Amino acid sequence: MTSLLATCAGSCGPGDNVLVQNRGEGKDNWWDKLPRPAWGRFEKITSSQDWFEVYEILPGIYAIYEPGQFEEVISYLVVGSERALLWDTGLGIGDMKTAVSELTELEPIVLNSHTHYDHVGGNSQFDTVWGTDTDFTRTNAGGRTHEDVAEFVSEGWIWKETPPGFDRELYRIEPFSIDETVEDGTTLDLGDRKLEVLLTPGHAPDAICLLDRDNRLLFTGDTFYPAVLYAHLPGSDIEAYEATAERLSGLASEVDRLLPSHNEPVVASGYLGRMKEALESITRGEAKFILTDGDREYPFEGFSILTPDPLP
Repeated sequence: MTSLLATCAGSCGPGDNVLVQNRGEGKDNWWDKLPRPAWGRFEKITSSQDWFEVYEILPGIYAIYEPGQFEEVISYLVVGSERALLWDTGLGIGDMKTAVSELTELEPIVLNSHTHYDHVGGNSQFDTVWGTDTDFTRTNAGGRTHEDVAEFVSEGWIWKETPPGFDRELYRIEPFSIDETVEDGTTLDLGDRKLEVLLTPGHAPDAICLLDRDNRLLFTGDTFYPAVLYAHLPGSDIEAYEATAERLSGLASEVDRLLPSHNEPVVASGYLGRMKEALESITRGEAKFILTDGDREYPFEGFSILTPDPLP
């Protein structure tokens, strides 16, 4: 596939990226923000695939980053003394199973932060997938057709050369099976690390976070990352999002670092309180917004929130 940068040859200007819609303001020429300085703090690990950038961000925690596509999705491999957990499997453009095998000999359990297309693309490659017991999860486990996801590999969404053999005309999300369900409070014991599941609906009905109490870490999935938060998609629920934000803000004193699933791998836990305040101001009708692609975008310091217009 020809990259967008090669197509533009440096001449793309504001407004050229019209194919990226419903993703907030500032999406034109999004690749100009790359490489993000936040990644420079971490050790980059050699990978056999140029599509992925792999970093060891903390001992035993690897970020598998896909900056070549607009979502800039991050999957995390957490390697314990006895088991490994793969937190999301990305877009399905690169070979996630090979990327993981280069980091650990353990066969990982896959657990998705939620089942939107950009987090489950490699699920079908793995033997063991856990998930929530929701209709949303069960529906998405059936896969997504090419027609459903073709937009996300079109020009404007991808700037980087895709892997050899990848055909955007055939791109789809393969079906996968849920082998075991998790509930609020389920603990995953990796040997020397325990991770607690928190049900955190709002962005998606099956959204979850993972709490590592001993190491004061919270894997936030798409519930929080330092960019545009999506509360406008089918299945999103602004009131549930507010309740989730209130719950997570109560963990701010127990957590030092957040590990989001987009853009940057580590941000400060103080964002939890700011997200709570932001969502409260939206539901009270106090926050100011602009309209982007017909959606409301509420700007806050370090992030923004997209909702439908009008609010449900």
